[in-house]
Amino acid sequence: MLALNKNLERVLFTCGGTAGHVNPALALAQRVLEENSGAQILFVGADRGLERELVAQAGYPFRTVHISGFHRSLKPREIRYDLGSLVNLARSPGEARAILKEFRPNVVVGTGGYASFPAVRAAAALGIPAAIHESNMVPGLTTRMLERYADRVMVGFEACRAFYRHPDRVAVTGTPVRGDFFRYTRAQARQALGLGDERPLIVSFWGSLGASGMNRQMADFLALEAKGEPFHHIHAAGKSGYGDILSLLREKGVDLAAHPALQVREYIYDMAVVMRAADLVICRAGASTISELTALGTAAVIVPSPYVTNNHQEKNARVLEAQGGAAVLTEAESSGTLLYETARSILHDPARREGMERAMASLGIRDATDRIYATILAIAR
Repeated sequence: MLALNKNLERVLFTCGGTAGHVNPALALAQRVLEENSGAQILFVGADRGLERELVAQAGYPFRTVHISGFHRSLKPREIRYDLGSLVNLARSPGEARAILKEFRPNVVVGTGGYASFPAVRAAAALGIPAAIHESNMVPGLTTRMLERYADRVMVGFEACRAFYRHPDRVAVTGTPVRGDFFRYTRAQARQALGLGDERPLIVSFWGSLGASGMNRQMADFLALEAKGEPFHHIHAAGKSGYGDILSLLREKGVDLAAHPALQVREYIYDMAVVMRAADLVICRAGASTISELTALGTAAVIVPSPYVTNNHQEKNARVLEAQGGAAVLTEAESSGTLLYETARSILHDPARREGMERAMASLGIRDATDRIYATILAIAR
């Protein structure tokens, strides 16, 4: 353990929008408390963001600023929304400055989302050291706007450095992955799941955006598997898609009770165990997911969501593909049959799968929390 550092007596985290932005900040906050007994932590985010709920669950104090994103549409309702966002953009800097002057942090850490903009910008104006973390391969709008104000920009992979105007300020830290992902070996995880034979395990899941269409493809995929059960398969359909995919399977004459190797769940609550046991993951390309895949060294078939801003997911996926760790299909070209044939070709070719695993592992950074902590410690000093 490091000795108490006076520069980390008070740390302010600012983030929002998605769990992928909030979870790295929560992991780092825990590390700060472990290394600095008595340190104070404060989170700042949007007044209506997901971050409020996640931070409250973790037990940290939370302050809000009025900030919202912009919708790229000329519909009257969207124009009214954007006008409100302009008003928020004007008022949020003053709110952030007031919070910083009251809390007096030694360092401000932004981990993404438009909610992080006011606090990091205000920190720069007040002379407070600030760092930002970008978990996507290519910087988003908020990160591009904040790069000039941050003492350090922390990124997930070495290849990300090329996308920044000031590469000398970029630190390759990775994105934190929960420690329970490394608690088991693959053999131990398979045993925990009751997989008693040598058939490979496929794990599949989709985000909420566009999940209904991908679940229809997975119904076709599972129906093909049901003909011979060549693999174990755990699929998470999501709360809204769970009933639909069961209905589709019944229409196709598939009774899951008669196919014990095939599981459809509403949600994978034991994700760390399931991901550790997987031989192949079929998924989207959110920042948290790619960090987990690379940290575990797991081969993947990725269908990036086309519904995210700036097409971030495809950019994430293409880096993994270029390294050789993932096969990438766009949603437009994807189908249940093509997904099945792609998965089968990988799992029936051990040399190819092992090569993909090595490629994924070469990108993985397991000590991301340590690296991020060291980075903020350096700029605070």
